[in-house]
Amino acid sequence: MVLEALLGVLNTALNPFIQFLGPVLAIVVIAIVISLITNIAQKLLVDQDRLLYLQKEMKEFQQEMVEARKTNDQKALNKLQKKQMEFMGLQKEMMTMSLKPMMFTMVPIFTIFWWIRENPLLNTVVVELSATTYYVLLVPLWRALPFYGGVAPGIPEMSIGWLGWYILCSFGFSMLFRKLMGIKSGGGM
Repeated sequence: MVLEALLGVLNTALNPFIQFLGPVLAIVVIAIVISLITNIAQKLLVDQDRLLYLQKEMKEFQQEMVEARKTNDQKALNKLQKKQMEFMGLQKEMMTMSLKPMMFTMVPIFTIFWWIRENPLLNTVVVELSATTYYVLLVPLWRALPFYGGVAPGIPEMSIGWLGWYILCSFGFSMLFRKLMGIKSGGGM
């Protein structure tokens, strides 16, 4: 009941926008907005310097561990195993930092995805790609993207559905926003 009401509000508010832009461009705009929001959350909720420091410490620890195993240095291995408990705490802190933005963005993003799936103006989006784009970008991901070529009757051979189109757009815009905002690690889509 609440979801249907929310769907009605979103349709009333956004369907004119979709009709004006067209569904393919509307998905691009939705990807831009979601990428911007998730990256702003990442920037505001995560201590970027602390996260970078923790990642550096973990990388150094892992390199030391690999080197000690390679040389079979038991003294170094024993010392590193004692430090491992400390690093498990750092790993937990790193994961907590990375998950913090997701707690604030997950419900709105799932709501938007649900709305797109239920919206007849958007859920029928099929984007045909050039052969180069299809084989370079999608062949490695082809099982993850809905409507990859030839799956459903009437779907062109080298095409993707709304979710695949959203994912492609989102990757590009997320990288751009991360670069512009100076986000050092972690992610948002």
